[in-house]
Amino acid sequence: MVPYDLNTTLFTDYAVKHRYVWMPPGTAAIYNSSDTFAFPKGAILIKTFGYPDAAIAGKLRLIETRLLVKGEGGWFTLPYIWNRAQTDAVLDTHASPVDVNWRRPEGGKYAINYIIPNADQCRQCHDRNKITGPLGPSARHLNRNFDYANGTANQLAYWAKIGYLKGAPDPALAPRQAVWNDPSTGSVEQRARAYLDVNCAHCHRAGGDANDSGLYLSDRETNPSRLGFFKVPVERDKIPAGLSYDIVPGRPDLSILAYRMASEHPELRMPDLGRTIAHKEAVALVRRWIAERSEVSDRRSQ
Repeated sequence: MVPYDLNTTLFTDYAVKHRYVWMPPGTAAIYNSSDTFAFPKGAILIKTFGYPDAAIAGKLRLIETRLLVKGEGGWFTLPYIWNRAQTDAVLDTHASPVDVNWRRPEGGKYAINYIIPNADQCRQCHDRNKITGPLGPSARHLNRNFDYANGTANQLAYWAKIGYLKGAPDPALAPRQAVWNDPSTGSVEQRARAYLDVNCAHCHRAGGDANDSGLYLSDRETNPSRLGFFKVPVERDKIPAGLSYDIVPGRPDLSILAYRMASEHPELRMPDLGRTIAHKEAVALVRRWIAERSEVSDRRSQ
């Protein structure tokens, strides 16, 4: 297996994640500059979730390992759940939640009921036009360095070198997404848009599960209304009075997007799958982006 990472990653209640890819010998993914790579039959994408284990310094308590496997008829999901002894993981397509306690290095002690998505919920995020597929392995997400066992290398170049990727250009010519929490990689807007792209756009896109909302949060979306600026939401259930638009430029306190990102209520929080607690650092970034967009506050300019 080949380990990899993404420029900006999906938030899952602060879980630590390890990603790997495996492809049958002699096969390779086909490069695409704007979409997920085309993987060969038999390819497996692996993602393990865990939390720091207070009982074992420097170790993770592994919770689940999700496999996305390319079969004859397309991609299918296989969730494996780790036992408490950390000796084995068993396939369970409808696993029960797991109680997790941990302390973040930055401070703060957490206790959550970690919800393991079932196979249908996996497809809710991974389906586009009812076809299941991977989300992360694309040029703009993978175009970064990784510390491999034999040295640091750009992931696109490394995949090409070992025969895992065909048709890739020099990494300098490939798109690269900003790292949401690294100011050296992009502006506030670029980093906020990258975060929304990874955490929200798998549903909020054409053909996604939230396609009917009209709110498209891809980092390549250019229409202000589809991004949420002065856009009236399709559903307003339980939204407080006074919040009328998904985004009000210059006013994060009046923006439904920021409100739902900060909410931990099961019927209000967004994303509604994959988290139970708010990602406070990301909420602060998105609020700052909205606050800095005061230059488009005139509704008539839309």
